[in-house]
Amino acid sequence: MTVKQEKKKSRDKSKRRQKKKQAKRKDHWESAETADRHDLYERSVQNSESEIDFVEEVWKELRNRTPRLLREDFCGTAQTSAEWIRRHDENRAIGVDLDAEVVSWGMRRNTDRLTEEQLGRLDVRLENVLHVETGPVDTVLAMNFSYYLFKQRESLRGYFAAVHKALAEDGLFFMDAYGGSESFTEMEEERDLDGFTYVWDQHSYNPVDGGVVNKIHFRFPDDTEMTDAFIYDWRLWTLPEIKELLLEAGFCRATVYWEGTDEETEEGDGEFKPTTCGEACAGWIAYIVAEK
Repeated sequence: MTVKQEKKKSRDKSKRRQKKKQAKRKDHWESAETADRHDLYERSVQNSESEIDFVEEVWKELRNRTPRLLREDFCGTAQTSAEWIRRHDENRAIGVDLDAEVVSWGMRRNTDRLTEEQLGRLDVRLENVLHVETGPVDTVLAMNFSYYLFKQRESLRGYFAAVHKALAEDGLFFMDAYGGSESFTEMEEERDLDGFTYVWDQHSYNPVDGGVVNKIHFRFPDDTEMTDAFIYDWRLWTLPEIKELLLEAGFCRATVYWEGTDEETEEGDGEFKPTTCGEACAGWIAYIVAEK
């Protein structure tokens, strides 16, 4: 007989999502009928400012030059590409994604957050990250665990090899990863934001093949809910597996950057440092930087 426990609920006490920013304030209440899922995602999940801060800091530490051309794989709304372009008037960005609907939404949004001149430095392509031809780029980003969609070693190594080929000779590849004991648990994490509640639903986990189905829902004060706003069918890769495949794909070094802990709150402090030993906590987020 198989007994399946009722899905555990958490109030997001782990460090896993602490690097994500608080949602920007709206002047009115929202509901599932009036809210836009991409807008909610940008406000509750993405933190492009801190990600670009991290990219700039690592480049300063590892390379004796300033990067100018960034490629954002699985770019979605291209919010991070837009942030990169705003940082310097010589910065250029290439966004790559296969989802026409989200790319179209993002380009409409980018006309509001970028000037006409800045838009001219943004090139968003509706293409496959495995096959896109961009020429040598300084930096490639694969954030929000997007590369977890590759479920087999061969396919993930193939993606890493394609990134390696696309990078300049001293290029850097940036990724994030998540894990911890709670990552293998079917549970929900809620985070109350301004006017809505963000729900991370670890819907299912298969210990045999490492497959996970994760979902994002949004709940509102009027008791409406935007269910299954986003669904992710992934493999939950471990850090050693990711590092091994990066090296097999040709990278000379793959370094994990681990988040520090605030002594007062015992939560993540938003500072990521290179390490070979992490904390065995219930939930964590880390960056991985691969050097060509």
